[in-house]
Amino acid sequence: MDAVHSLNSSMTRVQESSAQRWPDAEFKQVFLDNYSRIVAVLMRLLGDRMRAEEVANDAFLKLYQQPGLREGKANISGWLYRTATNLGIDGLRSSARRTRYEEAAGSDRQRNSSPEGPLDDLIVEERRSRVRAVLAAIKPTQAQLLILRASGLSYKELAEILDVKQSGIGTMLNRAEAEFRQCYLQLHGNEEGL
Repeated sequence: MDAVHSLNSSMTRVQESSAQRWPDAEFKQVFLDNYSRIVAVLMRLLGDRMRAEEVANDAFLKLYQQPGLREGKANISGWLYRTATNLGIDGLRSSARRTRYEEAAGSDRQRNSSPEGPLDDLIVEERRSRVRAVLAAIKPTQAQLLILRASGLSYKELAEILDVKQSGIGTMLNRAEAEFRQCYLQLHGNEEGL
């Protein structure tokens, strides 16, 4: 799905339900300025472009429903990153619950891998699955921080998005990495691939 189609479908859904809204041209510019980076962050988190685009659209829909954010000095990009990663983490958590229920019911099908795929692909997908499970289990703020940093954002950008002082980002990252490591070891028992 292309960005313009996503924008148009999101705006159409909200226009029908919202009397107070963003001016179309202004919202379109915010969308075009941020959409590809939001989708890239969500792809790293979710591992699926379609899901990433759906979650990004949901985040922009929430923004569109918040016309008050365009007034004053609101950090719209930061709000979008926080909202999108929160939605993505929520999606991981619900996906993890669903997977547990399926396994408990006897479903042992493999997600996102082909049976004839090379062993290396299976190993990589298993590692990604483990990382996603850990991200879903740790505190959302720490998961956001790790996801955004892994997506290439600078300390300055992280500070702006999370609305904290730039000088505290290093400490926050260290704590997030320590919690990630601890949770990973609790869930998976070894440091292979960590």
